[in-house]
Amino acid sequence: MTIHVEGLVAIAVFYLLILFVGIWAAWKNKHSGEAEGTDRSETIMVGGRDIGLFVGGFTMTATWVGGGYINGTAEYVYLPDYGLAWAQAPFGYALSLVVGGLFFAKPMRSRGYVTMLDPFQQLYGKRMGGLLFIPALMGEIFWSAAILSALGATLSVIVDINIKMSVVISALIAIFYTLVGGLYSVAYTDVVQLFCIFVGLWISVPFALSNAAVSDITVTAVKTVYQSPWRGSVKKEDTWIWIDNFCLLMLGGIPWQVYFQRVLSASSATYAQVLSFLAAFGCLVMAVPSVLIGAIGAST
Repeated sequence: MTIHVEGLVAIAVFYLLILFVGIWAAWKNKHSGEAEGTDRSETIMVGGRDIGLFVGGFTMTATWVGGGYINGTAEYVYLPDYGLAWAQAPFGYALSLVVGGLFFAKPMRSRGYVTMLDPFQQLYGKRMGGLLFIPALMGEIFWSAAILSALGATLSVIVDINIKMSVVISALIAIFYTLVGGLYSVAYTDVVQLFCIFVGLWISVPFALSNAAVSDITVTAVKTVYQSPWRGSVKKEDTWIWIDNFCLLMLGGIPWQVYFQRVLSASSATYAQVLSFLAAFGCLVMAVPSVLIGAIGAST
């Protein structure tokens, strides 16, 4: 196995930057919420409820835009039997955030909940709250696994390092800065990560488009060159499957703790609603380079 030294150095610098930002955020906000007498655990979980629009918009968007979102969108655009018509995550996630902002963000933030299960526990008791915790936990575990798997696969291709090693190192770094600073560290590192994703993808797109092996993506969108057009289509017999998948993406993201954690950390109920709308727009913007990369793959 040949290790790409330059790539490895770049990854190491990025990891150190994330770790530094996470620790810095924890130090910067270590006394947040103490003056108001807020419980320390609540401060860690919802960031003292003083996350502003800038950091809040980034961390809300980054909650949805991870490795699974970026890789998955590009993969579906590339797949011959699917194409852009089946890359539903960008619009499904964006609509999910819009629905959450319209109907759930303001009431949840106004009542000062700490988790999304609080209203259920208040209404139905602790046993029901404990029962509902199980599917919520399983969802978080599988989502984290998807993100780490996408990261490991990317690093194993670019840097030629073992996928298991990259997953373990990435998980340890994320766990460390989260333990140190709670939501503050997560929010500030989200800003850095989302910026790096956006810039990195847009740096890659022109190089890939200009490669001699890549055909004109506007042609391959509608004509068969190396494979069926990447624009894709939905067959009549697959219509209900398409609708079912879209409803899952649009509605399945609402009962999700990481979404409400950002909602409940906003400095006001209005901000909580605005953050949802900003993140919906951010999801669509972040999907553009992924769609182009998928189209390039189908045109190569």
